[in-house]
Amino acid sequence: MNEVLRFSPIYQDRVWGGRVLASALGRTLPREGPIGESWEIVDRPEAQSVGVGGALDGLTMREALTQHAAAIMGPGWPVERPFPILIKWLDCRERLSLQVHPPAEIAPAMGGEPKTENWFIAETSGDASLIVGLKRGTTRAAFARALVDDTLESCVHRFPVQVGDSILVESGTVHAIDGGNLILEIQQNSDTTYRVYDWGRVGLDGAPRQLHIAESLASIDWELFEPEPIPAAREAAVIAQSREFRIRRLPLVAGESERFAAGEQPRLVSVISGEVRIKGEVETRLAKGDNGLLPYAGAFELTAGEGDALVLVTENFV
Repeated sequence: MNEVLRFSPIYQDRVWGGRVLASALGRTLPREGPIGESWEIVDRPEAQSVGVGGALDGLTMREALTQHAAAIMGPGWPVERPFPILIKWLDCRERLSLQVHPPAEIAPAMGGEPKTENWFIAETSGDASLIVGLKRGTTRAAFARALVDDTLESCVHRFPVQVGDSILVESGTVHAIDGGNLILEIQQNSDTTYRVYDWGRVGLDGAPRQLHIAESLASIDWELFEPEPIPAAREAAVIAQSREFRIRRLPLVAGESERFAAGEQPRLVSVISGEVRIKGEVETRLAKGDNGLLPYAGAFELTAGEGDALVLVTENFV
């Protein structure tokens, strides 16, 4: 299997979403209303990516791995094991809830899944920010009191971001995304989220959204204070390193290439800006916003188009 694997996006309505996925990525959205997420590559019971073109055309990710696990993921990959990464575009027109994902050591007992994720800021308004971690010195008791007093913003670490910034948000980290951010989220395959605070907002149905106070307080890492993002830069670098995956920032000038040998590992390629050509058995073009899977069995040459390109390469997830 020596071709880039492409999939149809799955769009998700979110009360905090907007229409930027159309204007920024040049997409036609399937319906009106606030679209907050585009699930680009996913293998979950409730959501299945479907292949577009090539060997996987019309196959769900689950069917693809059942039929081609060794070629896509490498020898010995159990066909029943889900694809381990979920990639999303997030259009955060408004601030998201303050939330946390349970750490691996307690998630099973709580009936959930751990989720480590990375945020790459693709576009942002001039005053947009992120909330990640606690303000230095915040204790569990102080946080619990602030929940009652409605003063929680005094306990969390909020900081401004610019285009090109990136931050790794590991399971157990309290976090939220401010309005005005377009973010590529590359995450562990999970959909367990505990909302601890929602800024007094109601959902699309007009009712307050469910909170998970006890689960959140049990999940938060109370020693994670004031983490900082990796700042934007034009140099190649590892921007995220965790047990679950590694992400490399790969800037390319026009015509510059990067090669990936067959039989190393599967990789995910996400185009943040510009356009790239990926040559395997056939040549595939990926433009801004596109995501593709380079299977284990293929050898590929990735080349920037007529202009410069910025690509994220996700690897080490097998």
